[in-house]
Amino acid sequence: MKLNEIQDLIKFVAKSGVSEVELETKDVKIIIKTPSGKKEQVFVQSVAQPVIQTSASAVQQLSAPSAEAKAPEVKAEKGSDDSKYVTVKSPMIGTFYRSSSPDKPAFVNVGDDIATGKVICIIEAMKLFNEIESEVKGKIVKVLVNDATPVEYDQPLFLVDPS
Repeated sequence: MKLNEIQDLIKFVAKSGVSEVELETKDVKIIIKTPSGKKEQVFVQSVAQPVIQTSASAVQQLSAPSAEAKAPEVKAEKGSDDSKYVTVKSPMIGTFYRSSSPDKPAFVNVGDDIATGKVICIIEAMKLFNEIESEVKGKIVKVLVNDATPVEYDQPLFLVDPS
């Protein structure tokens, strides 16, 4: 089952007011429970693995294989002073790191030129360290996240001047 299908299912359950939905395929079993007044609880069970319980916001981390991490989403922000900049967003939930280890220099700093495919940070998800590569060529204008802090899916990480 694809990530966007799971996310759509969670959104549907949240909007419908249904308290529980169970979906089972040959590879995976998903149970979404929404106790009144609380956040959705998602249970994802692979046929070969035990049940994993998580909140709906962590579905990205569970359903997308970390080794095949998606590239960061790149969008231009609108309606702000930074409208000429491109925002590089997190492709997953995890812990953001600016360097490969505490004693190493940061992958990128403000003012650095970056090219498409250059590693700009690491996001640790489920004990796997995923190198995040730039999808845009330009100059780093601002780092929006502190080192070694948790990040959410689609959270802005960097502002890049594409000119």
